[in-house]
Amino acid sequence: MVDGRHTVAVIGAGKIGELMLSGLLRSGWPVDRLLATARRPGRADELAARYGVRVVDNLTAVDEAEVLAVAVKPQDAAALLDEIGPKVPADKLVISLCAGLPTSFFSRRLPDGTPVVRVMTNTPALVDQAMSAISAGAYATGEHLALAEEMFKPLGATLRVPESQQDAVTALSGSGPAYFYLLVEAMTDAGILLGLPRQVAHDLIVQTAIGSAVMLRDSGEHPVKLREAVTSPAGTTISAIRELENHGVRAALLAALEAARDRARELAAQAE
Repeated sequence: MVDGRHTVAVIGAGKIGELMLSGLLRSGWPVDRLLATARRPGRADELAARYGVRVVDNLTAVDEAEVLAVAVKPQDAAALLDEIGPKVPADKLVISLCAGLPTSFFSRRLPDGTPVVRVMTNTPALVDQAMSAISAGAYATGEHLALAEEMFKPLGATLRVPESQQDAVTALSGSGPAYFYLLVEAMTDAGILLGLPRQVAHDLIVQTAIGSAVMLRDSGEHPVKLREAVTSPAGTTISAIRELENHGVRAALLAALEAARDRARELAAQAE
């Protein structure tokens, strides 16, 4: 059971912040232990109506919450910390959901000793199937990491990683859902080209993706072995794979993830 004794404030409840709010509520976190902040009054009204949470200003959130989950855009983080940094007591846990920003970015702008935990989650949190990677900052203890895990486990799976790996995590799982959606979009178009109605092609691909993912998760087999089980000699699958290799799909994925990793680093540099 989630530890409902902690009051959590989601500061900057945009898309990712809202995912966290809704996930905590689904897990049974008391609504009176949740706060949110939003830049626009209309957004504040929307969050209050949808979730019943109290929407407050940033300084009230800092004053009332034990855990501050910062979910603003990376380029807005410095201005936010200029506003709230001097008001944050060093015993409060700060959880960063800001893509690309290291915990040191926060530590330089917060009182000395403030614990910061960095989390990269992704949008499948909407269906409780997120992948959330959690890293400790300089002053975060095992207890702080355990609390962060308890907060994100209701959204899906969690994994502790060294912070040095977080930019790679951002490229792989943070942005990862978009790659799969692009693949499904392309395969749907291919199904239409082959004569299938759009909805039939969509249903075939989505269920195939779900089944394949479950097999990867539950079988314990290497993906190469699972692929080989579908790939008969001189069959249809190997013909398709040959074309994928001829068009450099594997190399394109490697280059794409490197580009995402590099962009995460650029965001951190720009935010400084």
